[in-house]
Amino acid sequence: MSTVCSRRDLQFLLYEMLDTTALAERERYDLHDRVSFDAALDLAFRLADEQLEPHAARADVEEPHVVDGKVVQISETTAGLAQLRDAGFFAATVALDLGGMQLPFTIGQACMALFKGANVSTTGYMLLTRAAANLLEAHASEEQKSRYMLPMNEGRFFGTMCLSEPDVGSSLADIRTRAEPRGDGTYAIRGNKMWISGGDQEISETIVHLVLAKLPDAPPGVKGISLFIVPKHRLDADGNPGVTNNVALAGLNHKMGYRGITNCLLNFGEDGDCIGELVGEPHRGLIYMFHMMNEARIGVGLGATMLGYSGYLHALAYARERKQGRPLEGRDPSSPPIAIIEHPDVRRMLLQQKAYVEGGLALGLWCGLLIDEEKTGESEEARHKATRLLDIITPVAKAWPSEFCLEANKLAIQVHGGYGYTRDFPVERLYRDNRLNPIHEGTQGIQGLDLLGRKAVVDEGACFVALTAVVEEMAGDARIAGFTVEADAVLDAWRDVAAALQATGARLGEGHLARALANATPFLNGFGHIVVTALWLRQAAVAQRALDAGAAGDETAFYRGKVQAMRYMVNLELGPARAWLAATGYGDTTVLDTEPDWL
Repeated sequence: MSTVCSRRDLQFLLYEMLDTTALAERERYDLHDRVSFDAALDLAFRLADEQLEPHAARADVEEPHVVDGKVVQISETTAGLAQLRDAGFFAATVALDLGGMQLPFTIGQACMALFKGANVSTTGYMLLTRAAANLLEAHASEEQKSRYMLPMNEGRFFGTMCLSEPDVGSSLADIRTRAEPRGDGTYAIRGNKMWISGGDQEISETIVHLVLAKLPDAPPGVKGISLFIVPKHRLDADGNPGVTNNVALAGLNHKMGYRGITNCLLNFGEDGDCIGELVGEPHRGLIYMFHMMNEARIGVGLGATMLGYSGYLHALAYARERKQGRPLEGRDPSSPPIAIIEHPDVRRMLLQQKAYVEGGLALGLWCGLLIDEEKTGESEEARHKATRLLDIITPVAKAWPSEFCLEANKLAIQVHGGYGYTRDFPVERLYRDNRLNPIHEGTQGIQGLDLLGRKAVVDEGACFVALTAVVEEMAGDARIAGFTVEADAVLDAWRDVAAALQATGARLGEGHLARALANATPFLNGFGHIVVTALWLRQAAVAQRALDAGAAGDETAFYRGKVQAMRYMVNLELGPARAWLAATGYGDTTVLDTEPDWL
């Protein structure tokens, strides 16, 4: 059995809850069916279990290092990526005429989820490449697509995004990298970029860096940022990598987790011209980059989910095998020890993990379905609705799993006891890997500000109205399945969300920006908890219908587990969620009233 993901759960989410087979009826996907979807998933499971997971621990211990100016990595990383390339997963969702399989994004997300859960570091090279190639497909010229995007689709060139700089971090308005026109339509790039995942390696033929920089006439702030293609090597007339482009590796960052993928400080143009090509129009770079960033944010959340999911499966297996202690009732010291899964508190921790990770996977795959709907929906209204839902759910899809599936990893360590704190079991590594996810691609605080200060209130709350209709639909479905009390509890909690947003809108209208947004992160946590609980209502409704239809054997246990996880979220997690929302609702000023020198 895979320690990456439950195959039965993945099938349930894709085919019973989300009905992804219906996508095969659409023109873009009509060459596919359930058989081809399952074939892709079967191959993804095999690669995850046989080519990626086995070297995750070694890549963590033997992290990349520099020898004579070049990055050295374990050979299994290169071999694993070659397997993913040869299997076509670098371009799984890309159109056939661009070298892809033309799978629905939802199925591609499911495959990527398996790779992330198996080995998030090795997979990171492919995921960054895919996101960069998608940006080029959306915004680059046809010539740029031919020279850079197509080799990325083939897995020959890898890609990165270069945003942050030393001492700048997420404050992109302050970037100092400059692009000077060279008179021939290209630009001389000069500056430094920090925290660049996959920024240097010897695995691919070259690296296509997507670099944010400012032109000489750039207006101040983020409106003055442009986007440039900056390859590690200059391409010759045939599109093959040639001489160096003066992108220098200044050093590797040594991380707590994600150790198997390089994280770099890069210098551009330090030893001669570093040539870049403008993508699209000047001063629109941040808009273009957010095409990649939003996809990356959903991907980060999915990765966080899968690290938590793998930890849960390891903890579940350990709890079933580890014998210690005796029942609380009728304790007989002469009786043999029982498996620790029989202890109520261990079951509590396992059920909490299950609720978080299976809920997080439902959230990530639902986002995939929304992306498919946005691209291929059968009406303009359907596509527009999907766009609005994606706008408001993206910060949640990134941040909620990054917080709560990390909590699942913590619980997995706790289930293992002292062994969990050692390298004898993988749960300590999975926790360290997951700890990055609340930080990169926008911290939790940034996601909270994005949700509360923009996405939930923009356009008179149109995105929130669209999401409210979905939550009400899920609650109605659960009520029909017999979960009236639980459905009412979720709708009551959602009214707290609406009240908090109404209060926020009033404060923003009065110009009280700081007070309106001071508690944006607790609001994000509460909002996400309720959205995930609504998704659990949908899972439970589907499961209950299967039980009512006569599910038997292992299927009975599977479906009952779904119902029980929903009840856990409703009975034990909605209360804290509503408390987190309360501070935004009444405009608590505790944080604002705290002076820096009091801390």
